[in-house]
Amino acid sequence: MKMRRANKEVKNWNEIMEIIRRSETIRLGIHAQPFPYVVPVSFGYEEVDGVLFLYIHGAAEGYKHTLLKENNNVCVEADILHCYVHSEAKSGSILTADYESVIGFGVAEPVFGNEAKKGIDLICSHCGYHGFECNNAILSHIKIYKITLQSITGKKRFEDSEDIKSYIAFNNVRQEKVKKD
Repeated sequence: MKMRRANKEVKNWNEIMEIIRRSETIRLGIHAQPFPYVVPVSFGYEEVDGVLFLYIHGAAEGYKHTLLKENNNVCVEADILHCYVHSEAKSGSILTADYESVIGFGVAEPVFGNEAKKGIDLICSHCGYHGFECNNAILSHIKIYKITLQSITGKKRFEDSEDIKSYIAFNNVRQEKVKKD
């Protein structure tokens, strides 16, 4: 899929992986009728030979699982909002967001046994609980999915530059003013 605003596309794999690393949540898009179903989920990940695998979990039963049984093709989205940016242009005032995001498409499959244990370990580690021991009793009450991404694209509003530093400084002053009001 070609990105409309190609100047904002993140093509470097390491930069895409850095966005994933810094994202706290992914939104999981699942096929449903009559509308798509999107749910935010905690996640873990690993990269193997240039392929990104995401792990998610949830209760052992529920709407998400029912939908994934019917169609396990998924879309995932992660984003980092740095700040809102206000500037003046010839056409007037502009308000936009300084952000980074990724969107990926893949297939979600339930995993069991050692693969489920690996998935929950990666989820816990990504959430800041490195080495957390998840016992079999807990694993018996949840379901772990491994999402194999077939494609992923990244996007960001600003490159690191002096311009964004001045925008961020302006935004920080504005946020402090809002807090005082």
